[in-house]
Amino acid sequence: MDTRIKKMAQLLDSDQVLEKAGLTKKSSLQGVHPPWHDFTTLHPGSDNGLLVTHSSKIHDPLRVQMKKVQSEKVQTSEEWLRNYSLESLQLTLEHLVDEGKIILNSRNGVEEIEFTEETVTDFESRLSEVIELYQQRIQWLLQDSRKVFGLIKGTKVGLLVDVSHVSCRPRLLDFQKDLFCLIDEQLCYKKQLYCLSFSAEMSPLWESPKNINVHVLHEARQWIKQLEPGRGCNLLKGLKHVFTMKELNSLVLIVGSCPDQSLEILSDYAQQCMLGRKLHLHAVAYDCSSPSSLAVLKNLAEAVRGRYHCYSSKGENFDSSDFQLLLQESRKAKDLLGSIKQTFRGRIGDSLIGRIADVSTEFASTAPCNFFPKPPKHEGPLVIQTPCVLAKTSKEWLKTYGLKAKKLNLYQVLAPNAFSPVEEFVPILKKTVSSTLHEKAMIQFEWYDGTVKNIHVDLPVLYNYQKLLVNMVRIYEKRIDWLSVASRRIWGSVCERRVVILVDVSVTNSMYIIHIQHSLRLLLEEQMSNKDCFNIIAFGSDIVPWQLELVPSQPENLQKAWRWVLSLQCKGSRNLMSALRRAVEIDFKDKDKHKSQGLYLLTTGIPDQETHTVSAYVAEVCRGFDLQLHVCLFSVMEEVDSNGIIPARYANPTETAIAFKEIVQRANGRFHWFGEAGIFESDDITIIVSEMEKANKYSQKCAFLAESLKQRSVNQSVKTFIPEGDPNVLTKKEKRRPQKLPSPKPTALSLARMYIKDNHDAEKNASRRVQTWRPTSAKAEIPPGPVYQKYPKVTCIGKSVPSVTLPNKEEICSSKEWLSKYSIKKLKLELPRLLFGPGCIHQRKTVALLHKKVSAKYCTVFPSVEIDGVVKHLQFHPKELEIYTEQLEKVLRCYIERIQWLLSGSRRLFGTILEANVCLLIDTSGSMDPYLPHIMKELTSLIWEQLRKNKVRFNLLRFAENTETWKECLVEATDETCHNAVQWVSTFHAHGNTCTLVALQKALSFQGIEALYVLTDGKPDTSCSLILTEVERLRKKQDIKIHTISFHCADRGANEFLKKLASQTGGRYHCSFGDVDGQLAAHRMLTEGFDDEDDPVFPYFEGDDLKKLTQEVAKARGFLKQAKFLRLLLQK
Repeated sequence: MDTRIKKMAQLLDSDQVLEKAGLTKKSSLQGVHPPWHDFTTLHPGSDNGLLVTHSSKIHDPLRVQMKKVQSEKVQTSEEWLRNYSLESLQLTLEHLVDEGKIILNSRNGVEEIEFTEETVTDFESRLSEVIELYQQRIQWLLQDSRKVFGLIKGTKVGLLVDVSHVSCRPRLLDFQKDLFCLIDEQLCYKKQLYCLSFSAEMSPLWESPKNINVHVLHEARQWIKQLEPGRGCNLLKGLKHVFTMKELNSLVLIVGSCPDQSLEILSDYAQQCMLGRKLHLHAVAYDCSSPSSLAVLKNLAEAVRGRYHCYSSKGENFDSSDFQLLLQESRKAKDLLGSIKQTFRGRIGDSLIGRIADVSTEFASTAPCNFFPKPPKHEGPLVIQTPCVLAKTSKEWLKTYGLKAKKLNLYQVLAPNAFSPVEEFVPILKKTVSSTLHEKAMIQFEWYDGTVKNIHVDLPVLYNYQKLLVNMVRIYEKRIDWLSVASRRIWGSVCERRVVILVDVSVTNSMYIIHIQHSLRLLLEEQMSNKDCFNIIAFGSDIVPWQLELVPSQPENLQKAWRWVLSLQCKGSRNLMSALRRAVEIDFKDKDKHKSQGLYLLTTGIPDQETHTVSAYVAEVCRGFDLQLHVCLFSVMEEVDSNGIIPARYANPTETAIAFKEIVQRANGRFHWFGEAGIFESDDITIIVSEMEKANKYSQKCAFLAESLKQRSVNQSVKTFIPEGDPNVLTKKEKRRPQKLPSPKPTALSLARMYIKDNHDAEKNASRRVQTWRPTSAKAEIPPGPVYQKYPKVTCIGKSVPSVTLPNKEEICSSKEWLSKYSIKKLKLELPRLLFGPGCIHQRKTVALLHKKVSAKYCTVFPSVEIDGVVKHLQFHPKELEIYTEQLEKVLRCYIERIQWLLSGSRRLFGTILEANVCLLIDTSGSMDPYLPHIMKELTSLIWEQLRKNKVRFNLLRFAENTETWKECLVEATDETCHNAVQWVSTFHAHGNTCTLVALQKALSFQGIEALYVLTDGKPDTSCSLILTEVERLRKKQDIKIHTISFHCADRGANEFLKKLASQTGGRYHCSFGDVDGQLAAHRMLTEGFDDEDDPVFPYFEGDDLKKLTQEVAKARGFLKQAKFLRLLLQK
């Protein structure tokens, strides 16, 4: 055996095997077990960190058990604590109480426990020793490869190594060095080993697990040396491969970056594959700083009851299942030791006496739930209060008590005494002069639209107005105080008649369950008795409703609900999406038949699902119904609790608040964020504060007006006073000039005569100037002839409205191509360019004589309007605007009819087939099973409606785990081939996974292919980046467009992949979501007209064709609204 160990060390070029085996080159290994068996052989004189050295002689079972540690096999902390936990070693408070003697106090008749000093001292000594034992075990776990990878369990180990994160050379070398240590220190003692590296692709070392020997370990070390960085982290593909190895009983995942797949996909697949197998999963996060990656790996390990280990070379984010178990047990021992020392302070002779109640209270004080102590009568029945009136949101409340509703808007008060400045052109001065009478008698004040008004200031009115503002501010303060107390501090104001309460009871809320229960108690007592019906749904990983459906808000139901709340326990993650679905689909299944319905969510952190997924769902279910989602976010300003629980998704309080604000905004609800310190943010309070700030601003402007008037009065009083009738003062009486009669309007004949006269005078003056010319010197020079100077042509500002020509039938082309011929810009119907030119801009120039800016001479002749912050003059007639409106409505009808065409027939699901040689790829994976009959029906319609009608050469391909083609090449669309294609489509059945890459490779190999149309409902099994790279490589041979079709896909990442695939290949992305709403909106526009810009509106289409058209419709409706407004302006 000595020879085998030494030979192994020589082959591995390392002495670590001998050192870890407790041997030197001169020693030999004792025993009959080979070194790769699952136990650690220790050097007789070495201390592995599990031994406790104590000079005193203690004769108790603990010391004997502690000495047996060095002979124990390598165990996980969970296994190790079965023998060395406080309960196993009989070191709990209950065991201490059992060692005492109950006596009766003769003075007060209270039972007390008497302990001898020796008993308490011995118990404290044993507690101190076990704490030291835990610390040494922790130190041992933090050494060598155990610090990096944790403790490897099992005898037949599969090693999966992620190489996507080792992109730089120094990091790769460190990673290889750590893997060498793992093999030398732990894996060499196993029976079998299987190695596999993965990134976007996987690379196994062997085809099957190998029995460990010198040559196998050597091959493993060489494999580590040859590891190369890769792109992507396709963990699912690696798991699929390694789960086929039935021999393995331990699986070690070493991951350094975020997996390509989500936690739900990975955990579901792992649970299915490990069901019924004795396979232990050990997940290692190697030098990974991403919180999402850590959360995915930890929750994956917990889902399959495995272990988790996180290592960082910088010493940050260290975490481990083994470490946390020991740390938790050590804290229990320390807390118990501190409690004993604090409780037994009084000494009576040789004995220590303490009351049972005191000991129990001290022990209870160390429980985690002491963060929120139980309020008085916490578990007693509810004291139900009946509100007098139904509560209102602050937005609704301000419709009655707001400044505008009370007619206390400053501009409403000043409007009767506000006058616009007057400017007129004076012919004698040949310039525009402003009226000075208002400026001298009034105060200039900036109006809300940016203009300046002359205000007649009535001080008593302003003072009274300020008093009213002060009263309104006091009312607003009372409203804020009312919103900040009792249950409204936690829930806000519950206003709806039908209410469902969603309560977050995930495991991260274990320390705050008392607070959650008390919050629900306050809500049930104060705000629920006047509702029509209600229900409560608690959610963690699982959904636990109180009742199967909504029940009336009667006192007996409220009491039953409270008793149910007292039984709630925290467990699992934060599965908000399932809770929402349960509430909407069951409790609010008749939401279209009722009014005033609300969902109130009480939570402490971000949900398991992505924010955009939850937002999209709540927007869809709340749109068109009187249903809102309100979020009450309780922010716990503490670090992760002592159990080291990390949720499935991590976000700091600010990020969590931002996420829920987005969700609430899409659900037309309110956001309420509170904590121990008070309310951090509340939509109800924010809108009231905004109204208070508005009142304060109005009060300041009133003070400014009053001060300006007082200042003007002081300036006028210091002027020299001139008495009337003073003979020393000469006063000049102005003579009243007779008013000049206006000139008669010239006739056409008069204008013609004036024109002839002006031209005759001009020619006469010109000839006179030519005749009187003389040379400037005696030299003869050629007199200059008539000089002709080129003056710039006067451009006409107003342009005629063009007459548009639109297609009579729909053209088979993309929206991008169609709009290149029929967009508003192409048809020259853009309103700003049609109505306004450079000469229409209102300009004011500084006149040096007047020392101020004066408007242009004829500015008052034309109406003015503000466009994009610039004042322009309108030089169009109402008739021309009427023609423009007719033309624009004609174009709008054409746009909407094309949208209806795109949403009809097979184009609704598949879009428009543009090319003459195509292949259709249909996803028939297992997730498509509920929708497959509908897809087969639509595909049949596509074959006859588009392929046969337009004589398109085509082929069909379906893909799931494998691919299957209808024909081996493209075929002509005849009646016979279309019949055969429909029959082939009728055989579709859903099963397996989604091998998108293989399907694309097959389809791109067809000869003469111009475009592919890919319909799928989710992400592919392989890496998205790998598919994009491979498709780009294949397209270099021939330019083939790939059009992608998203069908019932709620995964944003999958939709982004489909958009990128279409964009990269010059194709189009299509999504049929919102088709029904789109058809309804189009029908309403064509029947009701376009008077209202905001109703009806098209839903947000993500597909390229529909998205471009709806954007053009919105643009046209905006121009139409402006044109109608300008027409009214001209008619005034």
